[in-house]
Amino acid sequence: QVQLVESGGGSVQAGGSLRLSCAASGRIFSINVMRWFRQAPGKQREWVADIFNDGSANYVDSVKGRFTIARDNAKNTMYLQMSSLKPEDTAVYYCNAPYITTMGGGVVLDTWGQGTLVTVSS
Repeated sequence: QVQLVESGGGSVQAGGSLRLSCAASGRIFSINVMRWFRQAPGKQREWVADIFNDGSANYVDSVKGRFTIARDNAKNTMYLQMSSLKPEDTAVYYCNAPYITTMGGGVVLDTWGQGTLVTVSS
């Protein structure tokens, strides 16, 4: 089956940087859009950024100019380069693919990774 696995989380001081990765595996033919979400302690999960297979990207206002989303379609991998991190960026970061087309012509909807924790200290 299709699986998303995040990596790259950790602890960093304010102003620092981290790069998250999300690797998709399985019999994947194509992934139209891939998304990053995050969930801070005691808060609802929020959308952070997304990227389409043509490279076009969107960001939530709070991370614009600090985070950069990218993807390698050949590797079915998405990245989130996070810079100028703030304590309010502390959260579990999840990757999501709302629509995956498989090699057999099937469709897998709304796939989520297990999450990776990012902690930013002041």
